[in-house]
Amino acid sequence: MKAMILAAGKGERMRPLTLHTPKPLVRAGGVPLIEYHLRALAQAGFTEIVINHAWLGQQIEDHLGDGARFGLSIRYSAEGEPLETGGGIFQALPLLGVEPFLVVNGDIWTDYDFSRLRQPLDGLAHLVLVDNPAHHPTGDFLLQGGTVTDEGEAAARLTYSGIAVLHPALFAGCSAGAFKLAPLYRQAMAAGKVSGEHFTGRWVDVGTHERLAEVEALVQGRH
Repeated sequence: MKAMILAAGKGERMRPLTLHTPKPLVRAGGVPLIEYHLRALAQAGFTEIVINHAWLGQQIEDHLGDGARFGLSIRYSAEGEPLETGGGIFQALPLLGVEPFLVVNGDIWTDYDFSRLRQPLDGLAHLVLVDNPAHHPTGDFLLQGGTVTDEGEAAARLTYSGIAVLHPALFAGCSAGAFKLAPLYRQAMAAGKVSGEHFTGRWVDVGTHERLAEVEALVQGRH
């Protein structure tokens, strides 16, 4: 199974850090955020990684290279203009092949064990959901008996972690350009083709300076 790290975001809420450094290369505990993913993916048995980028993307390529020092093979999908999550994955599909692949947001930090996702995919997507963080109290989707839906009691909603396994068929009928991923998820949910799991370990959406400081504290506490 191949894996894709989404690294095209501009990180505007983390300025001035991200004025001259792409957000995936912002450091927590002295380590660029994206390197935590690369190390975890390698440990989980992944060998082929695709990374998309836009803002200051050449810095990402220059820093990570071909991935050999992580025991990985890295290929890049450069976006001349940001394509949003859906459009970015769609552009990278030729690099990802015809089998299901793992996708993870480059701007999260987690101790999730990616090896759990190296198994057959039943449907079009499998989403990892987490408890709602303070900055997103209303959540995104519901998990009912292993199936993810968009309908039901709002109080029971969980937050999409930015970690998933996707089948390329999820993008059937899409065309090149910028588009969001969530509408594709909801369409697949309506057809009953999205499974999921509830992860209760450590997870931080590193979108602000405060949450970067939270990761710093977690990393220091883990060593």
